[in-house]
Amino acid sequence: MAQSHLVRVGVMGNVGRFYSPDGLIYPRAARVIVRSGRGLETGHVLLAEDDLPPDLADGVVLRRMTVEDELLEARQAKNRDAAYAACAERIARAGLPVVLMDVEHLFDGQTLLFYFLGESSDELEAITAELTELYEAQVQFRKFTETLIEGCGPACGTEAAAGHGCGTCATGCSLAGACGTRKH
Repeated sequence: MAQSHLVRVGVMGNVGRFYSPDGLIYPRAARVIVRSGRGLETGHVLLAEDDLPPDLADGVVLRRMTVEDELLEARQAKNRDAAYAACAERIARAGLPVVLMDVEHLFDGQTLLFYFLGESSDELEAITAELTELYEAQVQFRKFTETLIEGCGPACGTEAAAGHGCGTCATGCSLAGACGTRKH
């Protein structure tokens, strides 16, 4: 039976219910890789709960973070910091009336989220489009107060990816060595 957990994800500290399809119970403060509605993310377990039906969950706990995951996260942090500095500099140079609150790089390595306080404009969208090319990431644009989670990460671990050399074990096959059923 699937075990559910309350897990904090994202730079804004969203908390969701994530189930562990293999029934593992992760302890409080465990760092985990989850598949949320936004894609692959890192998270912190807050609490293991009673069983929750998977259809009521916000996503899946794929596994506990590995040393390799932590190294990848550190590399992404450098890219995130560079994207923040570049965006803040461009906003200041353009004199836009917005504040860049934070930048988030999802674990999938393809999604870069910018959080702004202020109104969106064509000029601000042009800046994020420029940064999209610069950082070779799918940049998604968010206002600070926006709470909707949208978009998705790679389909690895789903039936949709099975035809592309990935198993459907839901254990994070997109990362080398994470899945025994991965086809090479």
